[in-house]
Amino acid sequence: MHFTSKITKNYTTDILIIGSGSAGSTAAIAASSGKFKVTLVERYGFPGGTSTQMLDTFYGFFTPSDNPKKIVGGIPDKIVDTLNRSGDIFLRPNTYGAGTGVNYNPEKLKQVWDNLFMESGVEVFYHSTLVGVEGVGETSICIFFHKGMGFFSISARRIIDASGDADYCHWADIPYELAGEKEPAQSMTTTFRMSNVEHQVYEAAGGKKMLKEKMATAYDKGSHPLPRKEGSAHEMCQPKCISTVAVKVVDLDPLDVEGITKAEIEGRKQAFIFEDFFRAEVPGYENAKIIGLSHQIGVRETRRVFGEYRLTKADCMSAKMFDNQIFLCGAPIEDHRKSDDGTSETFWQYVPDGGTYGVPYGTIVPKESTNTWVVGRCFSATHDAHASCRSMAQTMSMGQAAGAAAVLSLSFDQEPKHVEIPKLQDSLIELGAVLETPSKIADISRNGWAKN
Repeated sequence: MHFTSKITKNYTTDILIIGSGSAGSTAAIAASSGKFKVTLVERYGFPGGTSTQMLDTFYGFFTPSDNPKKIVGGIPDKIVDTLNRSGDIFLRPNTYGAGTGVNYNPEKLKQVWDNLFMESGVEVFYHSTLVGVEGVGETSICIFFHKGMGFFSISARRIIDASGDADYCHWADIPYELAGEKEPAQSMTTTFRMSNVEHQVYEAAGGKKMLKEKMATAYDKGSHPLPRKEGSAHEMCQPKCISTVAVKVVDLDPLDVEGITKAEIEGRKQAFIFEDFFRAEVPGYENAKIIGLSHQIGVRETRRVFGEYRLTKADCMSAKMFDNQIFLCGAPIEDHRKSDDGTSETFWQYVPDGGTYGVPYGTIVPKESTNTWVVGRCFSATHDAHASCRSMAQTMSMGQAAGAAAVLSLSFDQEPKHVEIPKLQDSLIELGAVLETPSKIADISRNGWAKN
């Protein structure tokens, strides 16, 4: 489709980041060295993606073992440090064993990102959706739509696709695999938050063990039409509030307008079924009510771009290290699957001995592209490896690497695949990234963040 006659305004930039989720936001800050103009475009009116639309916990900073290690650093640390200074985080164990999470206030996180963009000199456009790519080469011309001004273009020398759905790669004909083509795609989840929860009463009655038993009983007896036997509800930074990962929507395509519409309706329906269940069956929730649903239904995977390297399950489970690694991951494979009987539909497989693996640079460099990086949940990985390496600490690390690589690429006039790895790794270490597994045991106590 040609938009030329419909363009209302033309912009130019050096580095264009599409999507301001954890990966894109970090990429923008990492790229803002002062040498090049950096532009960040987001379809919603706030940054953070999944981290502010649906969730309230960063996973992936710590390995899930008896001797936890903190394996992510740099700009991601700066984000959490800022939240910590305002009293908007605490550390908590994961209900099902994915390691210690950093629980945060998602509303405050939006402002933290905004402030860092402004401080770093990043040009930000909210409420703008990518709808096409007209030119691909040394300069790419990306077409966006804003409901007030119509279509506008941004010409950029380098592109970082952090859209989650690989939207730029799709419009630019960069090859990818669709989730569900081989293995079933992971389920979708509408998260919800409830207020007026009496945490002490809940814990005294048995806490998460009690909740699991009551969910299973309600499912088996049919007293509440729950979609699953297991789910989590955890304390938030806000007093007497909880957040959930309980809704489960399957067999619908989030890239199809009819599919995503049905998924949104079904997700909201399930959320209020859970509200009835919590109020009727769970001690401490008698007077609790839903105060918010996720901004949209949470989507775990759609398009996975084919990169110069493709991370595999064998890489993860063998704790493989690479000469060109750009960050570390110790998260287990966490594959949210369809289940016909409501039993544990999440498949878990852990890196042996609480280990970590390295993620190579090639996973964020798409094949058949000369100016693009791909970060976030559309990076280059198989289904199983993706289910391990999609935690927000890791997606922030991808963004950090892509932003630093974009600066080097422009500075030395190199295509992304030709960026010199030692220079990139030096840049990442200077930012504070962790590229080798530390020996120090992390402090994962509730208020232990600052001690790490």
